[in-house]
Amino acid sequence: MFFMATQKPKKPEIPAAPPSVGNDDAVVLERRTQRTQPPQMYQVVLLNDDFTPMEFVVHVIQEFFNKDREMATQIMLKIHLEGKGICGVYSRDVASTKVDQVSQAARNAGHPLQCLSEPVE
Repeated sequence: MFFMATQKPKKPEIPAAPPSVGNDDAVVLERRTQRTQPPQMYQVVLLNDDFTPMEFVVHVIQEFFNKDREMATQIMLKIHLEGKGICGVYSRDVASTKVDQVSQAARNAGHPLQCLSEPVE
């Protein structure tokens, strides 16, 4: 099927000449670089209790926070002696996921281990 044009195509309009260089009404904008702040970081903290075995705490630290046995034992002893210990520092979403994973693993094993995340100061 063929269609025929009923009107002749119009020529595009030519833009007006740019303003002269000596024009005092010209506005110059300065480019400003935007600086974004890094995201707020959160530390994942395990709390001490009298019922969760130390070996389970070491296992949780190794599995969910990718620490070696020696580092996991040091963190576990800090939790045991000071009442709480920092297992890692992450962005908010990752820290929340870690807290959920540890809490679920503790519940599945029947231990009252408590885990929370708090903003880094």
